[in-house]
Amino acid sequence: MTLYQKIINKLKQMYPEAHCELDFSSEYELLVATILSAQSTDKRVNIVTKELFKVANSPQKMLELGEEKLKEYIRTIGFYNAKSKNIIKMSEQLVEAFNSKVPSTMEELTTLAGVGRKTANVVLSNCFGVQAIAVDTHVFRLAHRLGFSDENDVYKVELDLNSKIKKSEWSLAHHLLIFHGRRVCKAKNPLCEQCGVNMYCRYYKGSVQQ
Repeated sequence: MTLYQKIINKLKQMYPEAHCELDFSSEYELLVATILSAQSTDKRVNIVTKELFKVANSPQKMLELGEEKLKEYIRTIGFYNAKSKNIIKMSEQLVEAFNSKVPSTMEELTTLAGVGRKTANVVLSNCFGVQAIAVDTHVFRLAHRLGFSDENDVYKVELDLNSKIKKSEWSLAHHLLIFHGRRVCKAKNPLCEQCGVNMYCRYYKGSVQQ
């Protein structure tokens, strides 16, 4: 068993409940929520979307709401101006090019406004059963600390993770790394002494133990 598989197995024991922490009830809702989650927390996004999705939970309804009213709902989220613009544009694209349905391929998803590989992978993984690792800030940080990757480009980090984790566990690994990053392996002041995988961690061995 590889070191990387040992890490994933241990995280599976630690977080059997690992899942997507964004609240959603459709592909479109998750797409919107994931766009909103950039530079924000899932907790904050869930507070906002609880009210937003009552009035706009489809591309058509979002277009009826309009950009200015959308801003009022998401004003507490970072970069709300740019996100409002992207969500309206993305909704227009869904109506015009995809019959108001969220597409199920990376190629099509990344043609939508505000949608990069990370957002596309979140939607593919959670809505369409595609095995994928979305590299957000937590996954990026843990990939480096745990030794999965030394790359600075998020796509190359994704490829490194894909090469070292069983494909059947890509989506689960994504959730496990995020759960661990939020609860223990934090950006500032990580709880290394309490960490269940510190015996495998090069960050812990290389800096904390010095």
